[in-house]
Amino acid sequence: MPRRRLLGTLLAALLLTPVACTGGDGGDGTGPAPSGDVPGDIVVASGRDVTGQNGVRRRLIDAWNERQEKAGHEFRARLVELPGSADEQRGQLLGALQSGSSAYDVVNLDVTWVPEFAAAGLVRPLPEALVDDPDVIDSVAGTARWDGQVYAVPFNSDVGLLYYRRDHLERAGLTRTELDGVGTWRTLENLIDVLDEQDDIPGYDKGWTTQLAAYEGRTVNAVEAFASAAGGVTLTDEEGRYTATVEELTRGIAELRRRTATPYTLPDAAQSDEAASLADFADGRTTFLRHWPWVYRTLHQTFPAGRLGVTALPGRAVLGGQNLAVAAGSRRAGKAAELIGFLTGKESERCLLDAGFAATRVSAYTDDRLRCPADVAGAPSATPSGERSDRMPRDGAERPAYARTVLLPALRRAAHRPRTPLYGAFTQTLTAGLGPLFGTDPPDDAALARTLDAALRRVLPG
Repeated sequence: MPRRRLLGTLLAALLLTPVACTGGDGGDGTGPAPSGDVPGDIVVASGRDVTGQNGVRRRLIDAWNERQEKAGHEFRARLVELPGSADEQRGQLLGALQSGSSAYDVVNLDVTWVPEFAAAGLVRPLPEALVDDPDVIDSVAGTARWDGQVYAVPFNSDVGLLYYRRDHLERAGLTRTELDGVGTWRTLENLIDVLDEQDDIPGYDKGWTTQLAAYEGRTVNAVEAFASAAGGVTLTDEEGRYTATVEELTRGIAELRRRTATPYTLPDAAQSDEAASLADFADGRTTFLRHWPWVYRTLHQTFPAGRLGVTALPGRAVLGGQNLAVAAGSRRAGKAAELIGFLTGKESERCLLDAGFAATRVSAYTDDRLRCPADVAGAPSATPSGERSDRMPRDGAERPAYARTVLLPALRRAAHRPRTPLYGAFTQTLTAGLGPLFGTDPPDDAALARTLDAALRRVLPG
């Protein structure tokens, strides 16, 4: 039996206990419906698709529905995009699933939410085979598990990257404007020192910007600084127990202070989120920007050819992304799992990469024969002549040009945020605790570390 058909059968068997199943292929989802599944819509709840109104996620679901229709099945997948911020979406999902509602069959979870939803019994365990696959990037596969079991399947990943303006580097007289990794923070500071000596860069204010407002962006920047500090600073163990010491926190805060120091950082960064920092960079107020992979495509829609560059962040970058899980109350759990198998398969991951997401499979970056199927790739990115309407540079295999050389290595060495069912309390505590660092009279590193240590001990076990 082919591996994908065997996987589909295994999925249905595990998800529909004690009811037996009749099989399924786990690839295109056109095998027989598992016994016990109720025909109807398989509702996929997700946040906004950053690739647009008719984005790649919707096109993938449409392609799966076409296969269902051709096979004569009574199942259709339907995407519901939840409004609001990530925190608001998390609240909506928690409320719906905790009420026992069967309104959602598949939920798209931020990687930091998986332990919380798994520990609360809101999503079903899944077969290990879904992520125990050498094609799934190791660091990404780790986000799918909690307490020794798989509860979700990586859908699209994310990692911090360093974007830069080549036009600024040219005006500063630098002959090398293609940065193959900045290497260290000191190297970045040296580049900014050169830029600061120029007076003919229109609109230029400070060297770099990032997201330091009092939300998850501040947590991400802090974890990146902590992971990059001398010796590396981790805050929890694999069970979510707090393990840091005041001395370690002091080193981490010192690194974060250095990264956000006034001589190098745009002042508005302290109040910036993803949108604000992106706008400042696009307007030329800064040369360097810490951001996520999806802005690679977005920036290329407005930047002239050759003006935008991207490379790895100095030190460690944080891993992000979303994973698909089957809701505990789903009445179509077997078919929902088959849908997940399709949405996270090799061809689908290549589609996600082509559209601007970070794919979760190595093959999407390295297998030149693997392409996004025409019924998914067709839609809004192509002109009547068949040429792409977006201006994103691509390599010889039509992948985003930076995917194999910059994005894949960054994903492989990315740092995880603490994995804990109490992540909501953790990130609120860390964000608030670091607030004084960006105030008018910040305390010294050790004093801030002592306060933060006491606060984290109150909200995390261990």
